[in-house]
Amino acid sequence: MSFSLNYASIDQPRWKNLAPPPGFSNIPSTNTKTPAKAAATAAASYAALKEKRAWDLAISPAKSLPMQAFMLYMSGGGVQIFSMGIVLMLLLTPFKNILGINAAFAPFAPTSSNANSLETLPLQKLAYIACNLLTLAVGLWKCRSMGLLPTGTGDWLAFETRGLSPEISLL
Repeated sequence: MSFSLNYASIDQPRWKNLAPPPGFSNIPSTNTKTPAKAAATAAASYAALKEKRAWDLAISPAKSLPMQAFMLYMSGGGVQIFSMGIVLMLLLTPFKNILGINAAFAPFAPTSSNANSLETLPLQKLAYIACNLLTLAVGLWKCRSMGLLPTGTGDWLAFETRGLSPEISLL
């Protein structure tokens, strides 16, 4: 018994006579665009996508703030190595982010402008700085609640000058 393939049936597939699936139309679209218009539309949608991603990056520090607050809560109020590590991370990360702001937003800069300029994406960069300052404020609040910041008058007694006592000043 030999096996043979009949390639004549490939030109006449069985599924040619089937109806299209629901939601699919085999009718060509009526708004045929010229290649120049299609390229301009694609460039505009790409620019809008880049701007949306820049906004996502700008508010990303605020999105991570609830998790960082939970970590601070779980670390406790005492001065231990674990709580100090978390507070140190919370205090240093905003400074690193603000110093590297141009490098962070460089992929989202419009192609017609300088990527490392402060004038590109100014609103997104301001929102990014504000979110990082909010993270820094949470870190400073935790330092204050742990007693690491000198906020009371008793913390500054070493710098207070005393006048002469009244008994000695009469001489």
